[in-house]
Order: sequence, then C-alpha cells, then structure tokens
Amino acid sequence: MPTYTITELAREFDITARAIRFYEDQGLLSPSREGTGGRNRVYTPRDRTRLKLTLRGKRLGLSLSEIKSLVDMYETPKDTSAQMHRFLGVLAQHRETLEQQREDIEMSLAEITAHEDECKRLLAAIGTGSDPAA
Repeated sequence: MPTYTITELAREFDITARAIRFYEDQGLLSPSREGTGGRNRVYTPRDRTRLKLTLRGKRLGLSLSEIKSLVDMYETPKDTSAQMHRFLGVLAQHRETLEQQREDIEMSLAEITAHEDECKRLLAAIGTGSDPAA
C-alpha cells in the first residue's frame, strides 16, 4: 500500500504542511508515526482521500465541523441513503446561508449606489455654484 509524506501531500494539493497539521489537530486526518520519537508522519491513501474531501468541502464553504461530520460518515458506508440525505441537508443549509449573504450584499450595494448618486449630485451642484442644500 502506498504511503505519503506531509511534504508530498502539501505539494500535491498545493497547501502548506502547517495546514495539513491543522487538519490533523481537528481530527480530519490521523497519520501513523515513524522514525525517532515518532516525528515523521506517514499518510495512507485513506488520509489522502480524507484530505481531498476536506479541501473540496472548504471550497464549497463548509465549516470544518460540517466537513468532519460528512467525511466521518463515509468511513462507515452502511446506509448510503442516510449519508446522501445528510449531505443534502448540509448543502441546503449552506445554500440558504449563501443566498442570505447575497441578499445582504445586494442591499449594501444599492445603499452604496444611492450614496454615490447623492455625492455626485452635491458635487455637480457645487460645480455650478448653486447651493446644494437648497
């Protein structure tokens, strides 16, 4: 069975070794240890897959706890239907959050546009010499 070093995984996924150690601290990865005092981490294909799924979840904007829950679920593929329902639930919740954020951003942009328009109107009035407050 192939194994991977932290450097190999960091290079493959274009992330830092520190990020990999962080995911290990969060319980997403659990490499074995070799060498003097167990200083060298040895990652299995399972760890590589978990890292890949973790990074995919991060790209989707999921929290680490959501990612861990989903990745852990796939460790015991007893009921694929339940796993898919759980994943759909997480995705639905995340979609709702993103849609709310989009709505908030659109409102903020509309407010900025209104302020910009008002500033331009005031500047135009100043430029013509008329009283902008009138």
